[in-house]
Amino acid sequence: MAQDDDAWFAPKRYGYGTSLPVSWQGWAILIGYVLLIAAAGFLIPYSWVAFIGIVAAATAAFIVICAQKTRGGWRWRWGEKD
Repeated sequence: MAQDDDAWFAPKRYGYGTSLPVSWQGWAILIGYVLLIAAAGFLIPYSWVAFIGIVAAATAAFIVICAQKTRGGWRWRWGEKD
């Protein structure tokens, strides 16, 4: 990687947001998020409210981390190479 900084995720080439992880920390956060959502699925028979609460909190935390750790930050991109 030419731009080795403290970024965990690459920016999308087109649009707004984050692309794939570019470091082990990014992959760890992504895998942890997926595992947490999958584990929360076991709560569905017992409490929809608990499931939705966990999914909402985990998603909000994941979005904040992605926004802070994306190379170049989140902004609209039109395909130019940064």
